[in-house]
Amino acid sequence: MKITMAHGSGGKSSAELMKSVFGKYFSNDVLDQMEDAAVLDIAGRIAFSTDSFVVTPITFKGGDIGKLAVCGTVNDLLMMGAEPLYLTSAYILEEGLEIDRLDAIAASMADTAASAGVKIVAGDTKVVEGNGGLMINTTGIGLIPEGRNISAANLKKGDAILVSGYLGDHHACILSARMNLTNHIQSDCAVLKPIVDALFSHDIRVKAMRDVTRGGLGTMLNELANTSQCSIEIEEERLPVRDEVRGFCDVLGLDPLYMGNEGKMLAVVDGADAEKALETMRGTDLGKDAVILGYVQEGKGVTMRTRLGGKRVVDMLYGEGLPRIC
Repeated sequence: MKITMAHGSGGKSSAELMKSVFGKYFSNDVLDQMEDAAVLDIAGRIAFSTDSFVVTPITFKGGDIGKLAVCGTVNDLLMMGAEPLYLTSAYILEEGLEIDRLDAIAASMADTAASAGVKIVAGDTKVVEGNGGLMINTTGIGLIPEGRNISAANLKKGDAILVSGYLGDHHACILSARMNLTNHIQSDCAVLKPIVDALFSHDIRVKAMRDVTRGGLGTMLNELANTSQCSIEIEEERLPVRDEVRGFCDVLGLDPLYMGNEGKMLAVVDGADAEKALETMRGTDLGKDAVILGYVQEGKGVTMRTRLGGKRVVDMLYGEGLPRIC
């Protein structure tokens, strides 16, 4: 059975879709009230974020658009030091989408939300003309514990820059699928909560965090340096890239510094906590390949010390950054 325009009518077909797919997987005490808005009990500072997901293909090695939609927004909340609590989910369905495929994606989304400890408390579904595609928007709310102050404006000279693992996996995975290339590259799509929880539970003085998504590491580092009005220097020799991904990049002329990831983060910590933070991140499954990539210095901009001992300016991603992967 496939999605038809009738599923977006607001009538019987819509109600059946809500019950048979979304109601089956997203049921909870808030959503089940079926009100026009979710009523939430939140006290304190909150982090609030929204994102839209348009990845093609919608199912890929290591995940699918449902998993991606939860990871993307939950990770944005985590990067502000928040404890993620609630998500909303809006589905834009194209006519012709197989309902069995939608069911599998909703199941994946529900499983990922449960593993992240969040509830999907409100949602919407629209049906448009198309060729069986699917887009998802998620909005998230998280509570920031007392005493946490995570900001791109916090960087100071001597702070350490850490990356949680290999770069470019998601970008290379999606592009490989589009080009029908056979390899073992798998998306790194994951919720980063275990790493963030470990850093705070070990009293690491975290200054700032970023999930390394669209635009890549080079763009994230420039955003931090620009906001804090400082300089960042990283070491090319320490840049974590899998051999297969590096070979993929060499063939297609891609730079791992600007490739998207969906399960990697960078953390800026007080320089005195650098080794402790590294050990802490490596003590988690998601952070076992973490490295100290460089340090914050006085000045402006981002540079990379090359393997040959020279220096390369690392600018923000310029232009379209083809090929787009989301």
